[in-house]
Amino acid sequence: MTDPAADFTTRPADETSVANLAAAGLRYALVDTADQDAFGAWQHADDRGFLGAARTAEQIASGLAGLAYRRTTGVYDDTQSAGAQPDGAPWPIATVNSWPAELTLPGSSLEHPRTLRSWAISSVTVAPTHRRRGIARNLLEGELRTAAALGIPMAMLTVSESTIYGRFGFAPAAFVADWTIDTRRARWIAPAASGRVEFVSVGRYRDELPQLHERVRLTSPGEIDVWPLRWDQVTGVTEPDSERTRSLRALRVTDESGTTRGLALYRWSGGEPDFTQHTATVERLDAETPDAEAALWRFLLELDLTTTLKAGLRRMDEPVRWQIADFRAATVETREHQYLRVLDVAAVFEARGYLGSGELVFSVSDPLGFAAGVWRLAVAEPPAAAAKPPASTARATVTRLDSVPIGTPAVALTAAELAAISLGGVSVATLVAAGRITELSPGAAVAADGMLRTARAPWLSVWY
Repeated sequence: MTDPAADFTTRPADETSVANLAAAGLRYALVDTADQDAFGAWQHADDRGFLGAARTAEQIASGLAGLAYRRTTGVYDDTQSAGAQPDGAPWPIATVNSWPAELTLPGSSLEHPRTLRSWAISSVTVAPTHRRRGIARNLLEGELRTAAALGIPMAMLTVSESTIYGRFGFAPAAFVADWTIDTRRARWIAPAASGRVEFVSVGRYRDELPQLHERVRLTSPGEIDVWPLRWDQVTGVTEPDSERTRSLRALRVTDESGTTRGLALYRWSGGEPDFTQHTATVERLDAETPDAEAALWRFLLELDLTTTLKAGLRRMDEPVRWQIADFRAATVETREHQYLRVLDVAAVFEARGYLGSGELVFSVSDPLGFAAGVWRLAVAEPPAAAAKPPASTARATVTRLDSVPIGTPAVALTAAELAAISLGGVSVATLVAAGRITELSPGAAVAADGMLRTARAPWLSVWY
């Protein structure tokens, strides 16, 4: 069978968005990523949208090599005067790119992976000269229609502005925590880890990170498969002469067999005027075992000449909170990070694993139509032959109904709330209390949370 998503880069631009923007005097078109001038102009427009410095020729070349696989779209104003056009190819006045990526779902493990091909959306920008002309709406709705036409059941993105995406059916489904720890107060009280921590070169770290992350992300709902250019950016390959890159230090922790079980990348700053008071900022900490995670955290917390440890994009349920003597040594700020949008209700909820069995009905309203309807989720008991089977063995089926049945726990919600609860990281009961979900039968929220909850909070460790 032919995969309809195989030609995602060459599928024609969404006809509805083309027509809508043409009526506004604008041209919505795919960018040929093999055309260095056209793709370079698109990258410059992307930088402008995110207030970034203009890319160097080397960074443009890196983008050409690292992002050319994506479906890249621009909106152009062909009525601009010649003097308003940058040198070379015209810059788009709006940008977006997208690609199919694998989203890890609840119940996934190395032995029983559960991932969902999802439509990753990035680089959504509109020039301030062209606001309030329906451009963002046509960019986002065009992406959703394209993904649905390709048979992709979920769309996802990380956002710089949190108020934009709810009207398109997106909602935060995975949250992160940013930590600032006073290391003078954060005495380690957990058992000593057995792993061996050692320094490695940043180059060695870059070589080992993709393989470790691939193992880690298959056990962590909310994570995605990461593209090579992102790892180059994390490790400073794309900016070798920057102050940040020069300050990076890398660690790994190995088990008794010498296998790498954890990696960390950090950098120092400060130390003026008191050299004993540096700040260490953790850029990444990846560990596939609790022992490796504890070993890395303890090492970083006990760094010499350091009084502050910062770590961003961390889990909401970070174990280190319970491994230090003073809770108040840590200031933790939380925020939403991974936004999801359900396009195919049955595909999404049949793919994930469940800790509890039962039935639940969703009555979903969706102005864009993708998830609208009444849906019954039924999760069967795991096979009796297994005393403690993994969540991935539970079988879920989703059926479209004509109406809400009597006697089954049921809730009414919009596509946005459906996305929020899809990974189990947002409580249905909380959204009922917030007035975002309506119980159609008494106790439905408690029943829903019993089915949808996860052992660990969903988490995404990168921006895209």
